[in-house]
Amino acid sequence: MARSAPSVLLVEDEESFVEALSLGLRREGFVVEVARDGLEALDVFADVDPDVVLLDVMLPRLSGIDVCRQLRTRSDVPIILVTAKSSEIDIVVGLEMGADDYITKPYRLRELVARVRAVLRRRVTTPAAAVVSTATVSVGDVAIDHDRHEVTIRGEPAQLPLKEYELLSLLLQHPGRVLTRDQLMDRIWGQDHVGDTKTLDVHIKRLRARIELDPSQPERIVTIRGLGYKYVPPEDEDDRLDRLDRRTS
Repeated sequence: MARSAPSVLLVEDEESFVEALSLGLRREGFVVEVARDGLEALDVFADVDPDVVLLDVMLPRLSGIDVCRQLRTRSDVPIILVTAKSSEIDIVVGLEMGADDYITKPYRLRELVARVRAVLRRRVTTPAAAVVSTATVSVGDVAIDHDRHEVTIRGEPAQLPLKEYELLSLLLQHPGRVLTRDQLMDRIWGQDHVGDTKTLDVHIKRLRARIELDPSQPERIVTIRGLGYKYVPPEDEDDRLDRLDRRTS
């Protein structure tokens, strides 16, 4: 029997938050399942297969970051991190583990609901980055086969989380063209994304670690200060040799 309303797995150990959030989310039309520690979260997730996970970072028995890491090995379910910390490290690590978004306590229920609905809408619609005119996009030694959902980098297969896959796909479709931060956020995370652009920065950093020979000095995914990023195709070997010849002649 099909579920009549989207379900939320709320992973939170503070009882006051559990009660308030459960009531508020149910009033907004969501089915709410609750887990109060990290290990219970994994068990409940396996039982209920929720549509979205609200995951507190600081949890008993198993941290939210570790829960996120384990969930990403089995599912692409949207994960929103909930943290009481303003420390950037928690946000960055969580996003690197595959979280889709984050929200910092204290927050308003209206903002949380907006984020939940945004990730749910993005999940049920076809990502704009995945709509391409050909099955395979290849720029230099990086290629994406959309029919097989496969990525190869320098001839080796690479396993990319969904958002990294979509972001790389979009960059490869427009080699040499500057894509603004707003364009990238709108195309990959949706125009209704209500967070900041830290998520984009983390995914760019992870892609550079996979693609660049020296991620500290990127030559492929280049930052255009004040605008955004562009994917620079690798220099053709003949062009490189010609340029070297001109320098030495």
